[in-house]
Parts: sequence; structure tokens; C-alpha cells
Amino acid sequence: MSDWVILVDHPKDFPNEDTPHKVITTKDYLARTNLFRGSRPKIINLSRSFAYQSRGYYASLLAGARGHRVVPTVETMIDLADRSLYAQALPELEDQLVKARHEDGAIPARLLVMFGICADKRFDRFARLLFDWFRCPVLDVTIEETSRPEIRKLAAVSITRLAPDELAFFHKALHDRTRREWRSRKTRTPPRHSFAVLHDPREKMPPSNLASLKHWARIAEKMGVEVEPITRKDLARLAEFDALFIRETTSIDNHTYRFARRAVQEGMPVIDDPISMIRCTNKVYLQELMTGNGIAVPPTVILASHGDMERAADELGFPLVVKIPDSSFSRGVKKVGNAAEFDELAKAWFKDTDLLLAQKFMPTDFDWRVGVLGGKPLFVCQYTMAKHHWQIVKHQPNGKALEGGLRSMTIGEAPPEVIDIGLRAAQLIGNGLYGVDIKQTDDGFFVIEVNDNPNIEHGIEDAAEKDQVWIELTRWFVDRLEA
Repeated sequence: MSDWVILVDHPKDFPNEDTPHKVITTKDYLARTNLFRGSRPKIINLSRSFAYQSRGYYASLLAGARGHRVVPTVETMIDLADRSLYAQALPELEDQLVKARHEDGAIPARLLVMFGICADKRFDRFARLLFDWFRCPVLDVTIEETSRPEIRKLAAVSITRLAPDELAFFHKALHDRTRREWRSRKTRTPPRHSFAVLHDPREKMPPSNLASLKHWARIAEKMGVEVEPITRKDLARLAEFDALFIRETTSIDNHTYRFARRAVQEGMPVIDDPISMIRCTNKVYLQELMTGNGIAVPPTVILASHGDMERAADELGFPLVVKIPDSSFSRGVKKVGNAAEFDELAKAWFKDTDLLLAQKFMPTDFDWRVGVLGGKPLFVCQYTMAKHHWQIVKHQPNGKALEGGLRSMTIGEAPPEVIDIGLRAAQLIGNGLYGVDIKQTDDGFFVIEVNDNPNIEHGIEDAAEKDQVWIELTRWFVDRLEA
């Protein structure tokens, strides 16, 4: 029996006796509260109506309360009930229709999309995008052709209203949606859990390379967990997994944030979660958060205009460090040696951002990094500066990056002050995975930043704590799934 459950209002609503999935009525699901106790089934709600306070509505509502993953969610039902609530998705969806029209020239007045699949292959990309926005089994799209295609209405459709050929296509789409071909044939027993790892095979400086992910997969398999790498094209598949680990460089304005948001909507444990991403990717926020909670940071002046630059120069002196709020991997961080360099850099950067940060330059031979997971130390490293440079990464004009050295040490070997300030800083962000960068000077320890997407590479960050790093990472997810 598969781990997918089909909910219908009446057994005759799902006329497919050969299905491997468990089929139950919404009435039974609502009444039998202990039906799936101790498990987390994936539920496809095929009720005849998703209207507010209907049986279908309550089925999805209680699925969320029971920790079951359900399609569609109550949030999706509410969004689809009112055009004003789904209007934000229409520009992107209509742009995809424009692209389809340019390729073929004809747009039908109606499209039926089932689990992100459309019978007309010309609209495959549109169908996937629609399912990314609204994860609903069957969606009816009404289109008006004017100077450009306009979506007049989106509506959920009951399978009881499908024509025979449409119903046949629905069962094909359902099969494609629920099949589990990715499981390793070498696995003797089915894994307890399956984790998705979002990565980009083409990323030059990923937080974990593919070899490290394969190493984690071998360790996780021994713990009854299956790990599968996925890419940005797999958003529609996300609900097939139990948890998500993002191993791409995160950003609020790209697909990594959408994956994190979708995982939270599915009730899945996720690293990095959306709140952590929002908090960590902005250095202005981190500066205010740390100082407001008594965490030592380098003396900093927030620059809102050129008028703040004189104060920054007076308070911080030269050289000083200028940062773009949402920079990462040492990009958007520059050292200026005098007022002329400061003015030139600020003029260029203020074209793209309303705020900048100026920080006191603190020269050191290395930076500490404390990896923190669930409020506990995971690893400790010292990163030395790149050769002839003041940062651990030196980005060259040719696009290459030179990195300094690294020394990994056990948590017990690290100075207690480093562990303490690292834990206190990370706990202000959340309960996930963080890398806290710390400078050690004659005046004490200072938090430079808290990263929501810290590097963990096999043989580097785990060199001292060994496989315990990956074991603890697996346990973090499993504990939340089995709580």
C-alpha cells in the first residue's frame, strides 16, 4: 500500500479499483481522529466542494491540524475562492501564456490543468507554474485573448464533473504525481523518511558540494533516511518528501525562498526556514538585533545618505569597511582607505540600495566560525584570510575566488568564549542551522554576521567532529518529524 491517501465524498467518486493508494471518504477521515496516528500520510483531497466550511474544507483544515500533508491546503482553497486573493499570481502566469503564444500563436479559451500537467504539451511550463502557485488537483483556467492573454478566472474542479477523456488524463496525472521511482533499488527496506536537498549543480561556491551531499546520504541511509538532491525545477515535487535541506546560496528574491515558504506551508521541517533567511540576509537587521540584545559587534554606522558618511568617518576612522545590507560570500563588502574612496564607493552603491553599513576595520589573521544547529554547537572552524587580502575570500575580476586556509577543531578544543557568543547570537535568529562569524581581538570577541546557509563540506567543516556533524543534522530533521 502506498503512503498516499485519496479523500472522496463518496466511494463512487473515484472509479479506479486498480489504484495502489488508500481511498477513504471525507466523512470517515473527519470522524476517525486516530486513523493515521503515528504516521504522516500524503493526502489528496478530491472532495466535490472546497467552499468555506464545506466537508472538503474541513478535511484539509483538520489534515493540517493532524500534521498530515494535504493537497489542496485550506490556504489554497481560500486563495482560489476570490480573484482578489489570487491576483498577485496572474502577471507571472500570463507572461508564461504570452511565451506559449509566441511559440505557437494560438491560446485556447480554456485550459484544464491536473497536478501541474496539461493535455496540451505546449502549455507544460504554464501548467507547472500554475501548480507551483496553487497546488490543487484540478484547475480550470478561463482565458480571454485580447492584446495579450488574460486569465479571467481560476477555479478548482471536482473530478465528478470531468468528461471521460478528462478523467482518464486525471488518473495519468495522478500516477505521475504519486509514483516513487527515486528510491534506491539497493535499499533493502523502505526508509522511514525521505529528505529533499535543494542544490544547483552549476553553482561555483555552493554551501555543500555534491560529494558532501553523497557522504551525508550514506550516513542518513544507515539511520533510515533517504536523501535525494533536487533542483529549482522540482518545486512541484516538494510535497513528495518529508523534509527540505537547502544547499544553495539563499536569497529572498529567488527560488530558494519560494522553496522554503512552500516547505513551511506543507508542514515540513526545513533548513533554511523563511524567517531565518529574512533575518540573516540583511546586515542592517542583524546589526540592530545583536546590539539590542547585548551581543558585541564591530562599531557600526548605518548610512542612509551621503550626509551620514562624515559621521562614519569621524567615529570609525580609516580604513573602514562598507557593506551592502544583503551581500553574501564576501561580495558587496569592501574596505576603503580614505574619504575619496569612501565617497566614490558610496555613490556607486547608493544607486542600488537605500542603506549601507560602515564598520570599523578590525584586522585579524583569521575569523572564527561556530556552526550552530538547534541551539547547540555543531562544529567550530578557523578561516584564515586569503593570501594578500583582508577577507577569507578574495573575488577576482576574472570571476574566480581565492580562499584562505581552514582549521577545524572539536567543540571541546574551542575557546568557551567563542562557543558562548556564537550560541547567543544564533539563538536570536531561530532554532535552525547557522554559521556565526566571529572576530577575536585584544578587546574581546565580536560577531561579524550570522549566516543562514553556512558551508558544510566533508573533510573541511566536519574534519574534527567527523560524521557526528552529519548524524546531528539528520537527527534534527528526524526529531521534528517524529515528535
